[in-house]
Amino acid sequence: MNFYAIRAIYFHEMDRMRRTLFQSVLSPVLSTSLYFIVFGSVIGGMIPQIEGVSYGSFIVPGLLMLTLLTQSISNSSFGIFFPKFTGSIYEVLAAPISSLEIIIGFVGASATKSLIVGVIILITATFFVELQIQYPLLMLFLLVLTCLTFSLFGFLIGLLSENFEQLQVVPLIIVTPLVFLGGSLYTVEMLPEFWQNVTYFNPVLYLVNGMRWSFYGASDINIWVSVISLVAFLSICVAGVAIAITKGYGTKE
Repeated sequence: MNFYAIRAIYFHEMDRMRRTLFQSVLSPVLSTSLYFIVFGSVIGGMIPQIEGVSYGSFIVPGLLMLTLLTQSISNSSFGIFFPKFTGSIYEVLAAPISSLEIIIGFVGASATKSLIVGVIILITATFFVELQIQYPLLMLFLLVLTCLTFSLFGFLIGLLSENFEQLQVVPLIIVTPLVFLGGSLYTVEMLPEFWQNVTYFNPVLYLVNGMRWSFYGASDINIWVSVISLVAFLSICVAGVAIAITKGYGTKE
């Protein structure tokens, strides 16, 4: 294992976060703060407690998951796509570095950046709502696993994308709507029976409820189902990235 190569890729990507601090950190924090102000403070004052917690506190896991998913995918997909766009990816491929080391460097940096933003979002939430975490170790486990899983997913998107439009399709048109329709701002029980059944086919529902259970011990979905679903998607992403980079999809003419 070439740890020098992994470290070089990792710190190069982390340095990009420092150079784009507003876009990487401040922008998602400001966006999430607006959600807390509008939904948590204004609308939340008109809604009774849900599952024993205030509405403002109830939406924290969903907003956290929204940030983690979008940031992980965006960081990782752009991280591998931009070298492809500029042609510098061929310098990396020509170096004595294995595919696994390239993946660890790029995905590790993306997951780290997303985790940092997630922690900042949690700290920010304490200024708006009363926050309690019943299972902090489980929450940390889900945070890390989510960042790794969707960083791998974003890496795969970046490999397969041929232009910036394709790069934005999945995060904007697929992932964000799925998060909003996955119980991030409400419980499944609030929906009519037909839409409850439809919602159970939304994979993000299991992620949001897993995170919510680690906070409040309450969820629409069994916690083990949520964890197994996340691990299963992680396995699919690992297999997809391994096949794509081994076959040279998106990196070979």
